[in-house]
Amino acid sequence: MKYYSTQDQAPLATLQKAVVKGLAEDRGLYMPEHIKRLPQEFFEQMPEMSFQQIACTVADAFFGEDVEAEALRRIVCDTLAFDTPLVHVDDNIYSLELFHGPTLAFKDVGARFMARLLQYFIAKDEKQEAGRTVNVLVATSGDTGSAVANGFLGVEGIHVYVLYPKGKVSQIQECQFTTLGRNITAIEVDGVFDDCQRLVKSAFMDAELNQHMLLTSANSINVARFLPQAFYYFNAVAQAMKQSPRPKKLCICVPSGNFGNICAALFAHQMGLPVERFIAANNANDIFYNYLLTGVYSPKPSVQTLANAMDVGDPSNFARIIDLYSQHGRLTPKETHQQVTSLIGGATYSDDQIRETMRQCFRETNYLLDPHGACGYRALKELLKPDETGIFCETAHPAKFKQTVDEVLGIDLAIPERLEAFMKGTKQSVGLSNDYEAFKSFLLSQ
Repeated sequence: MKYYSTQDQAPLATLQKAVVKGLAEDRGLYMPEHIKRLPQEFFEQMPEMSFQQIACTVADAFFGEDVEAEALRRIVCDTLAFDTPLVHVDDNIYSLELFHGPTLAFKDVGARFMARLLQYFIAKDEKQEAGRTVNVLVATSGDTGSAVANGFLGVEGIHVYVLYPKGKVSQIQECQFTTLGRNITAIEVDGVFDDCQRLVKSAFMDAELNQHMLLTSANSINVARFLPQAFYYFNAVAQAMKQSPRPKKLCICVPSGNFGNICAALFAHQMGLPVERFIAANNANDIFYNYLLTGVYSPKPSVQTLANAMDVGDPSNFARIIDLYSQHGRLTPKETHQQVTSLIGGATYSDDQIRETMRQCFRETNYLLDPHGACGYRALKELLKPDETGIFCETAHPAKFKQTVDEVLGIDLAIPERLEAFMKGTKQSVGLSNDYEAFKSFLLSQ
């Protein structure tokens, strides 16, 4: 499988180059040259298959030409050492709980897979300079940092730099990547998530810096981060089919920030996943919602919200969605917009609406929503059709946002032991401005 750039100004890349480089030379995002449709027999057999069996089949379609079968099976099974259960919440609405991994967030799947795949390539590449470290740069608005840091913790030959916006991630999220030490360096940026993302992208394009150190990204711009997230959408549909042999039409709602998560769902759909339509649920950062309404993409500075992991004003993976539905630029912008809106709906919610939804859901169903899941749940309550079954992604454990959840619901939410362990560590972070030259100087000094 070869990978091309969404900007179409860079040479085709192998999977290894796409994973190690992260971003193409023209600043575009890598896309697989083709997406394989899976056979009908696979979908018929899915309800009887384990999560790992399903994921191995999907992984083979993406990566089977580039990774030995046994190594790929090992990577997938090691990644998925936990389940992503489908839990009934209300009427015909289900929660896909993606918080049962080590850092209690959906990004554990992509981060763990990427760490293992990158390690595989480092071990396999005999040309790799002896002792040369691969440096992973990752910008986080919350959960990415903890998932990537813990996914790569202690992995030989890899050092991770986590950039996060000062004062704009929850205390528990911050503890999960600032207390680790070892091969993890946390960088506290005086700015917003978009500044962190800009610094990372600028570093990849800096010739002097790339001469000094080997850089890659673990954000959802990296194909090895977002593609494996398709695994749990297949698992969700398999569970829905098992619970109801003749299920209603499926609608999947994804709380969306940088759009890597819904992008993985759309790739799954291209592979034949039987889902009728999707909904992208936004917080007050409504850039994609406005695109659906107008056909015009107008990025703007992000605003801070209760659902902080979705505080993104210029979602990177929008480029992948446009490339996918423009058939790599063959359709006009108007035709592309029609393709997108025929499959994807949207919603946007204020902090007050998020609070109201969390209270209502807890009062009526006793189900605890985190602020991000609340956007997904509300979108289904408002937009689901009578002949549909709705599945929303509960992307992180509510305890990761304990202060918010406690204040909104008037409870004292117990913190799981895994989170408690992070809270006992000592914060270790490097403070920097949002100026690129300051960031570059820091990296050059490493």
